[in-house]
Amino acid sequence: MIGRRTFIKRAAAATALGSGLIGAPAVLRAQSGYPNKPIKFIVPLAPGGAIDFIARAVGERMSSTIGQQIVVENRTGAGGVIGMDAAMKSDPDGYTVLITNDNAAAAPHIANLSYDYTKELQPVCYLGRQSQYLAAHSSLGVSTVKELVDHAKANPGLGFASSGVGSNQHVAGAWLAKEAGIKLEHVPYRGAGQAINDLIAAHVKTAFLGPTALVQHYKAGVLKLLAHSGSKRSPILPEVPTLEETGYKVVLDAWYAAFVPHGTPAELVMQLNGQMNHALKDDKLRETFLKGVVEPIGGTPEELGKLAQADSAKYARLVKELDIRIN
Repeated sequence: MIGRRTFIKRAAAATALGSGLIGAPAVLRAQSGYPNKPIKFIVPLAPGGAIDFIARAVGERMSSTIGQQIVVENRTGAGGVIGMDAAMKSDPDGYTVLITNDNAAAAPHIANLSYDYTKELQPVCYLGRQSQYLAAHSSLGVSTVKELVDHAKANPGLGFASSGVGSNQHVAGAWLAKEAGIKLEHVPYRGAGQAINDLIAAHVKTAFLGPTALVQHYKAGVLKLLAHSGSKRSPILPEVPTLEETGYKVVLDAWYAAFVPHGTPAELVMQLNGQMNHALKDDKLRETFLKGVVEPIGGTPEELGKLAQADSAKYARLVKELDIRIN
């Protein structure tokens, strides 16, 4: 039988986990001594895209409250699989954290992996949400999805860039092509940063990318944003319609989240979740997110786990229906 004091401590810890540990990081650090060295955030795509942007914004805010540096390491390749694998195989000591998006749910089905990241990794915190935007270089001469579809019908094989094979952007492009009855050639890159460079140089004329990489070039007039894959218009870019509004039933909201290797102690998952929720409530960080057209979320590990596994099932269906595979 446990003593009353021990029972109270355990109950308090469970309550803190369920509430996201808002305001608790300093308390848990005093109890556990964690963290006592820098924490590494693995980002599975190249710098310049939304995942990298989110990892650095959250890491900077966390560093100021935990007294330890957050080091962002971009491990690119295979549409994010190399970085996600590296995180999955890391020591489960709380010092390696994967910051990724719903590629974690899609990639195993596209790459025909024998494992599912949404089951092999432990969820920590749902960080943010945004849609994928269909962009066209201004030189293409299209301003609407209908004009793009008409152009693609007259010019089969029009290429669209994405941040990688198996990415949600890859899926969105293939889904639109099927719905519109057109052929679009997928041009994958090792992250949005590389894709946006070729897009603004007009080496590739269209792209499905997160708005974080696109918005400054859109505002400068270099790119046009034709539509996005979300279920409703963004308050940051209210002039851009959803794909569903343009007549195509393509709805794919992307999430960004933190995971740790399987076997990471629950207390450390609790602490990381609390630190991240605390960071997401910071006014400056929220402003930074919104400028990047990212909606800050937060919440418990359990909530993220349910979302990730539900999306894994959704992507399994879409990958089969759209016949998406690594060439």
